[in-house]
Amino acid sequence: MNSVKTFFLLTIMTGFFLLIGRMIGGQSGMMIAFIFAIVMNFVSYWYSHKIVLKIHKASLVDVESNVYKSFQSLLSKADIKGPRLYIYDSDEPNAFATGRNFENSVVAVSSSLLNTLNKEEIEGVLAHEIAHIENNDILIASVAATFAGAISMIASMLKWGLIFGAFRGNRESGSAIGHLLIAILAPLIALIIQMAISRTREFKADYTAAQITKNPSGLASALTKISTYYSSNKLERDPSTATSHMYIISPLAGGIGKLFSSHPPMEERVERLNKITF
Repeated sequence: MNSVKTFFLLTIMTGFFLLIGRMIGGQSGMMIAFIFAIVMNFVSYWYSHKIVLKIHKASLVDVESNVYKSFQSLLSKADIKGPRLYIYDSDEPNAFATGRNFENSVVAVSSSLLNTLNKEEIEGVLAHEIAHIENNDILIASVAATFAGAISMIASMLKWGLIFGAFRGNRESGSAIGHLLIAILAPLIALIIQMAISRTREFKADYTAAQITKNPSGLASALTKISTYYSSNKLERDPSTATSHMYIISPLAGGIGKLFSSHPPMEERVERLNKITF
């Protein structure tokens, strides 16, 4: 089923690129967009996890650390082999999973998460990310992140192109309006696609994590702490909408970001977890 979803996502994103190319450069623009989409499909399928790790400047966790030992124990309980554990430096307590399959999948946790949560909460977060791997939904999330990043880049190029074009006085009104619409709507459409992909899989990952740890309260407490951080702290920089759907809690969770969050409400996730008994 997830293979079908991935193929569907790749098809939708390819069509979206062709549409953008057509609107920007006509027939020749559509051909360039088609070539670009083929490259993006290849890169997002084979290298999306490496791209996401590079964005976060993540490194492998020390095999002697307690968090690594907890991770290996949880992998054993889930009966999964292959995933590796990474850490990235960030003041935001969060985590994500990415990869193409069990063998090249990774779980990444922030330095702040390890300093903020206790052992049971950290295990709950790790189990949630392992659950994404077990449920085979990490590839589609990684593909969505790669495409969303490319769409945001195109929109940004169009925006600055319009600004400099206006200063040079060589802007055609009809073309400018079309490009402006693309610059505004392209990131929004990418975000809507991410929302459709991510919301249901978070509930499933929460439940699978509870099955792995047999301790749903650990994950529930972790979600509450992470959510509290985002609602009470002003972020130093704007979170990237390209990768926001990959985290255990979206950095867009606070303020108006709730309207466009790729995740279901934290309160509903916690409520469901608290109802789970073993």
